[in-house]
Amino acid sequence: MTSGPDRTPLARAFFDRPVLEVAPDLLGRTLVRTGPDGPIELRITEVEAYAGEADPGSHAYRGRTERNAAMFGPPGHAYVYFIYGMWFSLNLVCGPEGAASGVLLRAGEVLKGHDLARARRPKSRNDRDLAQGPARLATALDVDRSLNGTDLCAGPAAPLSVLAGTPLPTSSIRNGPRTGVGGEGATHPWRFWVDGDRTVSPYRAHVPRDRTRTKA
Repeated sequence: MTSGPDRTPLARAFFDRPVLEVAPDLLGRTLVRTGPDGPIELRITEVEAYAGEADPGSHAYRGRTERNAAMFGPPGHAYVYFIYGMWFSLNLVCGPEGAASGVLLRAGEVLKGHDLARARRPKSRNDRDLAQGPARLATALDVDRSLNGTDLCAGPAAPLSVLAGTPLPTSSIRNGPRTGVGGEGATHPWRFWVDGDRTVSPYRAHVPRDRTRTKA
């Protein structure tokens, strides 16, 4: 007899570990978004680790600001930021309070609430790409800055929580450089994904902005 994913909520101790331990261990876990329209459940398939003030690729590299304050808070909370003036991204804070480490959720497989996700992502070509990429994931789950600082361990009524799901063996996990990260953090192999999973987003290297202007 085959049992389904474990529905035990992850305790705060799960997140209170070094970010490079938490990030790959999140693969296969179930993210639950509970909203007024109903729940959406998603199996996490791709993540990126960001190591706070020790990581040039992290928002917290230069210290605490109003924008990144949630990263410095207790583990097991959400850090949501707005990027390019268009999209939100969802991160899960980990490590001890003050360490500012976080895991960006890059992609996942929608397990429940497909109709809600499709309504929020009407241009999606199929269910495989409903949450294929951090912006699509946040859009499908109706994540915005109002969820910044949300306690993931507050219980089943919380707007965001993570269940034990089906953790993966090391042999099923791959890692490589983070998407779109330049500078000193470009080569850190801190992107982790489920090997062969079709919901994983395509890798894109960082492309520096061209600040030159062509004169006529």
